[in-house]
Amino acid sequence: MKPTNYHLFDFLDFDLNLSRNESLWKACRPTAVYERDGDICVTVPFQKQVLANDMAADTSVPREEYTLIIRQYEPKILRLFIGFGEEQMTDESEMLQMSRRVKKIPLSVSKDEGGWTITAPDGTVRAVINTREPELDRWSTLLPDPQETLDIRLYPDGKREIRLAAYDHFSPPRYDALPIAFCKLDGHKERATVSFECKADECFAGTGERFAKMDLSGQTFFLKNQDGQGVNNRRTYKNIPFYVSSRMYGTFYHTCAHSKLSLAGVSTRSVEFLSDQAMLDVFLIGGDSIGEIIRGYRDLTGYPSMPPLWSFGVWMSRMTYFSADEVNEICDRMRREHYPCDVIHLDTGWFKTDWLCEWKFNEERFPDPKGFIQGLKKKGYRVSLWQLPYVAENAEQIDEARKNDYIAPLTKKQDSEGSNFSALDYAGTIDFTYPKATEWYKGLLKNLLDMGVTCIKTDFGENIHMDALYKGMKPELLNNLYALLYQKAAYEITKDVTGDGIVWARSAWAGCQRYPLHWGGDSCSSWDGMAGSLKGGLHFGLSGFAFWSHDVPGFHTLPNFMNSIVDDDVYMRWTQFGVFSSHIRYHGTNKREPWHYPAIAPMIKKWWKLRYTLIPYIVEQSRKAIASGAPLLQALIFHHPEDKLCWHIDDEYYFGNDFLVAPVMNSENRRDVYLPEGKWVNFFTGERLEGGRWLKNLDVPLDEMPVYVRQGATIPVYPDEVECTDDMDLSKSIGLHIDPHFKGIFKN
Repeated sequence: MKPTNYHLFDFLDFDLNLSRNESLWKACRPTAVYERDGDICVTVPFQKQVLANDMAADTSVPREEYTLIIRQYEPKILRLFIGFGEEQMTDESEMLQMSRRVKKIPLSVSKDEGGWTITAPDGTVRAVINTREPELDRWSTLLPDPQETLDIRLYPDGKREIRLAAYDHFSPPRYDALPIAFCKLDGHKERATVSFECKADECFAGTGERFAKMDLSGQTFFLKNQDGQGVNNRRTYKNIPFYVSSRMYGTFYHTCAHSKLSLAGVSTRSVEFLSDQAMLDVFLIGGDSIGEIIRGYRDLTGYPSMPPLWSFGVWMSRMTYFSADEVNEICDRMRREHYPCDVIHLDTGWFKTDWLCEWKFNEERFPDPKGFIQGLKKKGYRVSLWQLPYVAENAEQIDEARKNDYIAPLTKKQDSEGSNFSALDYAGTIDFTYPKATEWYKGLLKNLLDMGVTCIKTDFGENIHMDALYKGMKPELLNNLYALLYQKAAYEITKDVTGDGIVWARSAWAGCQRYPLHWGGDSCSSWDGMAGSLKGGLHFGLSGFAFWSHDVPGFHTLPNFMNSIVDDDVYMRWTQFGVFSSHIRYHGTNKREPWHYPAIAPMIKKWWKLRYTLIPYIVEQSRKAIASGAPLLQALIFHHPEDKLCWHIDDEYYFGNDFLVAPVMNSENRRDVYLPEGKWVNFFTGERLEGGRWLKNLDVPLDEMPVYVRQGATIPVYPDEVECTDDMDLSKSIGLHIDPHFKGIFKN
């Protein structure tokens, strides 16, 4: 984007040189409002604008009328829909999985001299359409009057007002935002926009795994899934068209099209959404808490399922292990040295050729795959396997895949040969819009699951071949949705075969929260990589996802991507962060086993044992999360939306409802900690502290971490040391009472 003085055109990706056959159509004052089957239908005329940088009505062209549908659901959800082409409002969508709590509420409409008022059966006002002429004190005719507009105030919960951005212009020709509009290119309707008014002090969060500050106001995002290439930039693997506002509402844009979302970034008084699809389907969700709003979003798009107990233990991995002997040696050593661990993950090296995914073990390196997997199971290890959704040119399955259209046929030769980190390395993308291709893929995984594999790492999926013919939809619509179809397939076959619903996924779109779990992608093994990971995880949790993890201690190293050594303090601090995450997996481009870091290995073992001590608490909080709007990692605003400070803190979080965690992310072993309102107890020392204040410049030794627990809480813990979760009987869990007798977890 090249910012110009034509802010709206910047946002709309409108040709500023006006060299294309392009037109902009602006919503005008409604001409009719009526009830139909409990919905409210609003007839909205759209006026073509003169093809000029300064906007004005092109009265030489007849207006076009479209119907805006307003629908109310309980709990506290209001839906706006308008299609400018063939699209119709539907609940049949891969993204939607409406809960039983979602019930349509019939609306009625009444008219007076000021416009129309829309009410629920109990009389609660849900929308007001204003048609009053604005009052003027006319003294000048220097500028023409502004064009008529669409002025609607919406009340999804009957209390909070969310208004379309009806009046966002400097002078009549210079608009920053339009309430509703669409664009035509060469006569075809191809983009649509909707804008809502925002307040000067309004804050925003969510939108997916966003590697940004907690308050997203003032930023504009391109909602297109792509390889994030780390966790310190605007690109992200997981874009979710949903955000929460400090005004206590959330907005879900029901689309899988490439989109743009400006949270007071183009216009500081408007939230603007632009879809590459000529349709707008928007759900506004009210609530008295952030948790209630996110639960409303899950009511629409689905709830997470419960991961299996073993998944909460330690996962060990690196890129990669190359043989059964190597894996067995590592697993045996962990048991011999009493490092508790539940999962061993094999990344790219289990194939005949590294990175060449054929869903089959290398018979030389793994001569007896089933025996290998079953042998590990007897030692208390589950096996997780890496793969991806692309088929390579020289893969064993390539002819079968092409012949049967299991991979989408390419329409033109690839412009680039790509790299090891691109879909372009492969001959084609598995077409999950084609049921036969989905079943074929499930069959590939079933062969592995039948051997005893327990989890599939559904890597990639954020990029697909765009120059390809997919059976079910155009690639421009499929790119974002692909993650959902891909993970759904892997999740379903895994659950069918093993009984455990789980994947280990990198990409995501709306609805993917139903298929846990997701991890944060290829972070750098550095302090900024750790900080970026946490920011991404917090926004991701505010986007409907309960379970999220990250590579401990970061994926790649600096300055050498594959071969630089991870610093001890980074490894140690990231371990602490991992212990207080929903899941903990060690992974990266080089050695990750703790004995390769001898100076800190005893401390690592201590923290791993603490992780297993806390598993009953993690399970308890997970059960709450799958039935509510809560993630395991909760931004401070989740509990304190009224505290303006919390909207600007992204390096602390609640772990479940009772822990406050402040990871140290520097080599100085110091940090400031903000204690929100309440009474807090240091989890390691037993120190009692009053909240609502800062703890400045805390000295935190390497083997400690600022972790606080609510005074009066009872934390379920496991009293015995174990080698893995197979050794656990959760009925033996005990309650750790955070009372005056509590002296710290390691001292009690």
